[in-house]
Amino acid sequence: MVLKMKHVKFSIRLLSGGIALLLGASAVFPMTVHATNEFEEAAELRKELPIDTNSIENWPKGPAIGAEAAILMEADSGTILYAKNIHEKLYPASTTKIMTTQIAVEMANLGDSVSFSREAVFSIPRNSSNIAIDVGEQISVDQCLQAILIASANEVANALAEHCGGSIEGFVDLMNQRAEELGCKDTHFVTPNGLHDENHYTTAYDMALMAVPFFANELLCKYASMSKLHIPATSTQPDDIVAWSKNDLYAGRKYAYEYLVGSKTGFTDDARQTLVSCAEKDGMRLICVILKEESPCQFTDTVDLFNYGFGNFQKINIYENEERYKISDDSFFFSNNDIFGSSAAMIGLDTDSSIVIPKTASFNDAVSTLSYDNPEPGTVATLNYTYNGNYVGKAGILLNEETVGYKFGGEMNDPQNGPAIEAPQEEPEQIVFLNVKVIIIGVVAVAFFAILLLFVIAVIRSYNFDNPRSPKRRRRRRKRYGKHKNLHF
Repeated sequence: MVLKMKHVKFSIRLLSGGIALLLGASAVFPMTVHATNEFEEAAELRKELPIDTNSIENWPKGPAIGAEAAILMEADSGTILYAKNIHEKLYPASTTKIMTTQIAVEMANLGDSVSFSREAVFSIPRNSSNIAIDVGEQISVDQCLQAILIASANEVANALAEHCGGSIEGFVDLMNQRAEELGCKDTHFVTPNGLHDENHYTTAYDMALMAVPFFANELLCKYASMSKLHIPATSTQPDDIVAWSKNDLYAGRKYAYEYLVGSKTGFTDDARQTLVSCAEKDGMRLICVILKEESPCQFTDTVDLFNYGFGNFQKINIYENEERYKISDDSFFFSNNDIFGSSAAMIGLDTDSSIVIPKTASFNDAVSTLSYDNPEPGTVATLNYTYNGNYVGKAGILLNEETVGYKFGGEMNDPQNGPAIEAPQEEPEQIVFLNVKVIIIGVVAVAFFAILLLFVIAVIRSYNFDNPRSPKRRRRRRKRYGKHKNLHF
């Protein structure tokens, strides 16, 4: 926190509180120790809570941790590797800012100036995380993002929300709307900073869904992995602000994790310690969410889960291994009537999709099912994969962009809206789609039978069938008769 003269009264209150603490130490300290022991005991008891993924047959057993809820999810496939109370509604604290910043970075230019209103500055408790910005001061959107993700500054989250949404309430509406779009069914936001409110809650699963697009943004990942915030003084903000992150997963810290992509901490008395992190190794990107844990175990839990994920699971490309639903270009429709040109198949299997399964399993151990329900835009169907009943990934059957307007039986496929729409009532263009390989095979077959026919004709012509009335036949008969005409029987 940056201390300013404007906050002298706050400092005096802190000093007075410190003196009172010293004078009454004999009474206060035992209560603090007692409360700490209660939290630690509760965390120990939570280690006995069931781990849902441990019940999956042949699934690697996950570590017992003290968090009330936790999830480890592979970002690309959505495969859940570890699940513990992932749908329990809990308080996210400052991990809320994962949603705040990803919406803000989409809506505002980084160079825009953000002005701090009285509500933004004074609606937060002064003992909460802040960088002591005053009413009327201005910093850039880029500096706001850094202050929120590095220093977890609550007043900055408020000001950025007002800048992007017109008001804090208006921006919160955008947060709830985005959460719904991402598939979050058990999330409701009240503030852009995560300060405690009984109606401000989420789940480990929902937070993982929100974390996927956050960690897909390079700029946000950069700021979510920086230990130091520095905002130089300007004409609109007169202080040289320096603050440090409290995240011990960062390089040089006690629990530094080598493969960390980014991470965001959170804490309130009611939420306890929360942490949302992302790590990447060997092409596999994992999202880890820890809710309601005690310090420093939010960091050790995260490291244990990352090591569990990278150590026990493998990511396998579907296109390179799938044989059961292989789409062959030489036996399907084509999108171009150039029969000897660069014709393209009308549909094909997504080449980037993968499944994530235990290292002890093979691709063929995953069960695939073909679904035509609710295909994503640009796809006609989806291949869903499970391993012993647990979802492990999917691949879309893609519609080639060149064939989006192709007409079938008087109707036109509309991949954006799903159902077919009626085609215009006009004479359709007559297009014939031919298969080059089939044509070549047909030509060869015709040539073969033609050669066979010519051969048979030649054989027939060369064979000598005697005609009893032919001159040669009569001469042979007279000759035989002349030899035996003097014989009598």
